[in-house]
This record gives sequence, structure tokens and C-alpha cells, in this order.
Amino acid sequence: MRNTRAIVITIFAFALMWGCRCGKKPGPDPVLDMGGFPDAVGKIIVGKCATAGCHNAASYMNSAGLLLDTWQHLFDGGNSGSSVIPYSAEFSPLLYFVNTDPARGTVATPTMPFDPSGVNANKLSEEEYNTLKEWITNGAPDRNGNIAFAADADTRQKVYVTQQGCDLVAVIDAASGLVMRYIKVGTNAGTTESPHCLRTSADGRYAYVSFIGGTGIQKIDTRTDQVANTTTLGVGSWNILYVAPHDTMVATTDCSTNGRIVYTRTGSMTIAPELTGSGSGLFVFPHGITSNEAFDTCYISAQYGNTVYKWAPTVPYYKAISIDGSPTVVTTPSDLSSPNPHEIMMIPDRSRYFLTCERTNEVRVLDARTDAILAAIPVGTRPQEIAMARTRPYAFITCMEDENVPSGRRGSVYVIDYNTYEVVKVIKGDFYQPHGITVDEYSGRVYIVSTNASDSGPAPHHATACFGRPGWYSIYSLNTLEPVNTKRYQVTVMPYSADVRFK
Repeated sequence: MRNTRAIVITIFAFALMWGCRCGKKPGPDPVLDMGGFPDAVGKIIVGKCATAGCHNAASYMNSAGLLLDTWQHLFDGGNSGSSVIPYSAEFSPLLYFVNTDPARGTVATPTMPFDPSGVNANKLSEEEYNTLKEWITNGAPDRNGNIAFAADADTRQKVYVTQQGCDLVAVIDAASGLVMRYIKVGTNAGTTESPHCLRTSADGRYAYVSFIGGTGIQKIDTRTDQVANTTTLGVGSWNILYVAPHDTMVATTDCSTNGRIVYTRTGSMTIAPELTGSGSGLFVFPHGITSNEAFDTCYISAQYGNTVYKWAPTVPYYKAISIDGSPTVVTTPSDLSSPNPHEIMMIPDRSRYFLTCERTNEVRVLDARTDAILAAIPVGTRPQEIAMARTRPYAFITCMEDENVPSGRRGSVYVIDYNTYEVVKVIKGDFYQPHGITVDEYSGRVYIVSTNASDSGPAPHHATACFGRPGWYSIYSLNTLEPVNTKRYQVTVMPYSADVRFK
């Protein structure tokens, strides 16, 4: 009977991407301390979930790879990443799978604790469900009050990913690779403001977020993972932001027909009007932005056309640079004849910058001092974001719609040697419309974010508490350019931009 039950569980788990291989994970067995959980919680998780054929040491690999016999093992996560997010009951998948009442929140199947008869005879009572929900809302502490990932707040390495469909920022613990917190961002609870771009300061002390559906930018304290301040820039499509090398200013682009470049002082989070550029067609659909080391000259890509703006507001100096040798032109989204430069990023010594060209499927390289065109490198379909490594001469390019990939996948990542302009490797991994990307030099890892925005993309492991199709991130080794594991770390809807805390 026990074997039959295990087989049924495995079939259900495989169908929902929970299955894997059998194995045993070392660690303490639950004892009288309820595996380190508070008593009321341990009675539920250890007593009803970490049982034979389910989430115990002998069989957890066939149950989503999620081991629940101790509090510590819970925060090792499973095949789809985090199961519990401290302080975020709304976005903790564990609650989805033990919930049978849509009125309480998100419901996922198969219902846990699992009942092979299919009648949910083992389902949790409302009191038990509320016990778990309250526990997670309060940080999901162990029996001694410890909160997962709370130690070393000043030095913990993290990766931040905007969740454009949910007005959230996911905080990833670099040591485990798991989402450790969700930060609610935006200022209007009744409207999705779509956090678009996130960039951290050079010292890793703050992160800054722009909103394409909002009216400004927000500053996040990376020690507390709380919004520290908000600056209102006005109505606009606030796309890319760029933090000055010494964290004195943040420059933000309003990607509109008559666009703007707005500078914000990071200390006070107030606008510097004397530096702001706007009006009279000065910037048309400005999108990507970067600067020289002194931050007195910025380079801005015009999203539609063949133009980069070179802008030194204190001189003032303004120049429109052609990226393809033709006369400069800035057009509209309907134009299909121009390169359409999307993102722009300097190489580490700031002598040259790379541009992703959406329509021509190439990366162009220009000299930052002479404005000369140095290279045009063919890449995959619809190149988007760029991440630069320092310990290796690599530029990583996400190609969102590349179809020359394994069946059921879409998108690739091109790795280019930024000294020789040679393509080192084309990564065709477990991606679907990859967009955000960042390099963590300290752990030797690359984080690649799949938006999974198309309805034809893979079904997610589970729904989330916000409307839409969830995406995920994958982790690769910077040294080997191979995946560090086979996990698909699911997040919420439309994960978009990524940056690492300490560079």
C-alpha cells in the first residue's frame, strides 16, 4: 500500500515539475523540538508533511526536492526554488499547496498533505492553515525566534530582480540562490506601476527602481530590504536608470516622444533641475543610459532609429551620434528599417560601449572618446540587456526571442569577449524570453531571468497571488558558462531587470 501511494505521488509530482531522483539528504532527523519549528507549526509541517513517501529524508527527492523535516531544510528550498518567503505569506508557495479554499488565497494542486484517494481527506483545517499563514507573515521564525537570511545584513550578497507584473522586487540570497524576501514597491496600491529597471550603487548600500507605469523612482535600503525614499519625477515612461559611479546622482530616462533625462541627487532624493535635459525634441524615445567615470558625460540610446545621444549638461554639450554610418535619424516604433538601439553599457575601463540593436539582431561597439564605430557583432533575435564581467572579459547579451534553441524554449544568451569581439559561447538553456541578466563576481555566478511573458511559454510550476504567467531565473557558472544546477527558480509575473548588490 505504501509503494502504491509513493507511485501515485511521483506521477502527480512529475506532471507538475515536482519530480526528480531518489536520494537522501544529510541532516538531523526531527526530534522532540519539532525539527526546530515552533511547536504549533512543527505539528503541522513535521507531523503531516515530512512523512513517509512525502517530504522526509527518504523520499523528498520525489516530492519536489523539498525536505521539510527541519526548519533549516525548509529554507534549502526545492526544485522550483523557495517554498516559504519570510514576511510574505501572499507569495509563499507552501501556502498555495495546503490551501483548499480560494477565499483564503491562491490554491495550487495537488493539495497537500497528499491524499492518493483524491478526496483531500488529509487537508489542513482552517485553524492549521491560519497557523502557517500567521507564522510566515511574522517572518517564519524557528523555535528560537531566528529569521532565515536575517544575519549579516550589512555584508550579505544578494541579487535584486524587478517583478514588472506585480509591483515587487525579488531579493535573492546569493549563497543559496533562493528568493529570501519580496519588497513591495510603487506608490499607488490600486494601479500596477510596473517596476522596470533596477540598479545598485557601487558600494552596494542602495538599489534604485524606475517605473514605466508610475511617476518616479524609489530607493531601497539593501540592509533592511525596505523602500527608503521615493522621488516624484512626473508623468512619463521611466525606463532605464543609471547610478553615478560614486553614488551621487541617479539619471533616469523618460522613453517618450519628447523624452527627458532627469538627474536625482541620491542623498536627498531630490531632482537636480539644472542638469535635467528635456523639450524641443532634444531626446526622442531615450532608453538606455551610461556615463564616463566622472559622470559629466552621459550616453543615451534612442530606442527607435540609429542614434546615441552624447550629453554633458554642465558644459552644456550635445551630440547625436550615428551607430551605423548613416545620417542620424530617430523614428517611431513602426519603423522597421533602423537598428533600434536598446540597451547601452560601458566595458569596465569605460573606453568603449556596447549597444544591443533590436531590429538588426546585432551588438554594436563604439569608441566612447572618438565616437567611432568599432564593431558590429551578429547575435540572436531581439537582443536586450547587457551584463559585463570584470574577472573575465565577457559581455553577456540576452536575446529574448531567439528561436534557434531546443524545443519548448525561446531565447538565448550570447557571451562576447569585449576585447576581441569574438562570440565565446551561445548559451541555449532553460530559458523562455530571457531579459534581465547580472553577474555576481564574488560567487562566480550569472543570473539569467526568463520573463515567460508569452502565452505559448511553459506552464509554471504554480500560479502566484498576482495575475499573469510567472517567470523564473536560472543560475550559471561564470567560469564554465554551464548551469550550476537544473533548478528553475520560479518567481512572480514578468521578472524583468536584475542587478547584484556587491560588484
